Amino acid sequence: MNDHPGFTPTGTIASAADRRRVVFATVVGTTVEWYDFFIYATAVGLVFGQLFFSALGTNTVILGFATVGISFLFRPLGAFLAGHFGDKLGRKRVLMWTLILMGAATALIGVLPTAEVIGVGAPILLVLLRILQGISAGGEWGGAVLMAVEHAPKKKRGVFGASPQIGVPLGLLLASGVMAIMTAIAPGEQFLAWGWRIPFLLSVVLILIGYYVRRNVEESPVFAELAARKEKAKMPIVQLFRKHALLVLIAALVFAGNNAIGYMTTGGYIQGYTTDPEGPIGLERGPVLWAVAASAVTWLLSTLLAGWISDRIGRRNTYIAGWIMQLGGVVLLFPLVNTGDIGSIFAALAILTIGLGFTYGPQAALYTELFPASIRFSGVSISYAIGAILGGAFAPTIAAAIVAATGSTEMVTWYLAGMTLIGLIATLLLRDRSGIPLGPDHEEEQAVSPIYGLSRA
Repeated sequence: MNDHPGFTPTGTIASAADRRRVVFATVVGTTVEWYDFFIYATAVGLVFGQLFFSALGTNTVILGFATVGISFLFRPLGAFLAGHFGDKLGRKRVLMWTLILMGAATALIGVLPTAEVIGVGAPILLVLLRILQGISAGGEWGGAVLMAVEHAPKKKRGVFGASPQIGVPLGLLLASGVMAIMTAIAPGEQFLAWGWRIPFLLSVVLILIGYYVRRNVEESPVFAELAARKEKAKMPIVQLFRKHALLVLIAALVFAGNNAIGYMTTGGYIQGYTTDPEGPIGLERGPVLWAVAASAVTWLLSTLLAGWISDRIGRRNTYIAGWIMQLGGVVLLFPLVNTGDIGSIFAALAILTIGLGFTYGPQAALYTELFPASIRFSGVSISYAIGAILGGAFAPTIAAAIVAATGSTEMVTWYLAGMTLIGLIATLLLRDRSGIPLGPDHEEEQAVSPIYGLSRA
């Protein structure tokens, strides 16, 4: 496939306006998806322990964060399903399915009875709905990034690929902002009684907007060309693991190094740690939520900047700089947070999110350029899902358990630093493939292993 701007082997890209429409659709769709996903984690850190898990034991904080992690175990299922159907039926159709599934699960959480009403049935139903969120999230990311990067001009894949990536900080900004507003509208006991439900019910409106935007974009040109040639893989997942299993693992470790640190806020840990009335800080919910929301802005900007820079210095070099910045943010995180000063907490999160942006912004382009066209949806989705399990799935639970066992955040810092170094090492194992042709004409070139020391996967 020719990668020059305006070239359209199957008539799927007519103009720059079409590309802008795709970028807008991926930003809106991923923002809505991640809002839904993060609103749960935020609520776990603030109220779900008291409302849903009190019937299961005394350590409701760890139980609540464990349910955040459980959903990650079902991301590979979503990735397998989305990868299989995305490589056979198309990227766009799968993205419509994931959006509807996520929205339905989130809205149902908003009307779920608490443990006070139905006892142990409340956490069971909550976990089942969270599992549906995990399946949806596992299928969402791969389709969104391929729609963005496969539509992009060759020299702008990084910045185009950053568009679905900013759905994470935008989703966090929206989730934290809506929760903060509700703590002001319904303070104290009112928030526990009904205020927390409104952000979940708002999902219905957001999903309708996302669905309308996504249905008006064209299919990925790479998939359209595969379909026109009838070259779609019959069993893409089998081919992926037979030929590229090691690459999937290394790509997953790259993401794990970012995701474990990101889930200190997106997983609700910092929110819970700083607002726990029995904890060492005990701040009000509102100011902490606004600090997290503000840090999402720095995360968004650094993510976009990293995508743009990766088009100039390569994905690998951008990642290496990002790991160094992320390590600095990890070292500063808890010394600043533990001051209990809201300005210092924001500074800690803002510094951390700069490194997070640089190890997340180039990921869409990096992953897209790693895998051959015929199995690309499966490759990027499954690598992402496995990385999420190894990284963020239980990071808040691990952090809470460490603090409960040691009474200190020092070992949490060592844990996060270790995950950052794993991400760096995995990055160093990969060759830079910035600008490699993405179309089905170049499958042979794409099949050459990007792992140092290997000629073929």
